[in-house]
Amino acid sequence: RMAMMFAAPPEQSFEWSENGVESANKWLRTRLWNTVVDHLSGGAPPTLDIASLSSEQRDLRRLVHETLAKCEDDFGRRLAFNTVVAAVMSLMNRVAKFEDSSGQGRAVVHEALTAAVLIMSPITPHICHTLWQMLGLGDIEIADWLPVDQGALEKSVVELAVQVNGKLRGKVELSPDAEQDEAVRVARLQENVEKYLIDKTIRKIIYVPNKILNFVVS
Repeated sequence: RMAMMFAAPPEQSFEWSENGVESANKWLRTRLWNTVVDHLSGGAPPTLDIASLSSEQRDLRRLVHETLAKCEDDFGRRLAFNTVVAAVMSLMNRVAKFEDSSGQGRAVVHEALTAAVLIMSPITPHICHTLWQMLGLGDIEIADWLPVDQGALEKSVVELAVQVNGKLRGKVELSPDAEQDEAVRVARLQENVEKYLIDKTIRKIIYVPNKILNFVVS
């Protein structure tokens, strides 16, 4: 079922492939099942404390809730089951690269795995039924959809493109509510930006919050 749903949108035909079935089976065993088992081998994680999360922990949690929001729309409105599978694969790839074994790190991973199993359950019900029980969550058949935490979707930092006369010279990370003066200060700390401003007259500064900072010089 996973191989068929991942192969193409439901309104399109596709060519049957045994390789697709083998790939789906391998992903379920090695990426989903093994990750849950490895996680549970460390014991029960502590209660998630949102206020104490580090930047990396918040980033993973943001992806969890972005995935929940996207898949809810894909299931309910778009009927795009292939992109549901792709989104969960992307989430699990991030979990695999997340090496934070602290209490709150494990709590965030637990939330991520809970979301991944729940999202995949309509597509791969049998393995998800077992994993859900292993996670201590009862019967997945009667589980409610996890609510999307809108607060988790807010970015603590944004990437700002820095241009000089319209040409990209660097990128900096800022808080979403950073003012122009702060953006200019941080941008000018970048060697590759500052070298294009030395001995130049800054005629104008164009600042589009959370997007670009452009120095117009002569």
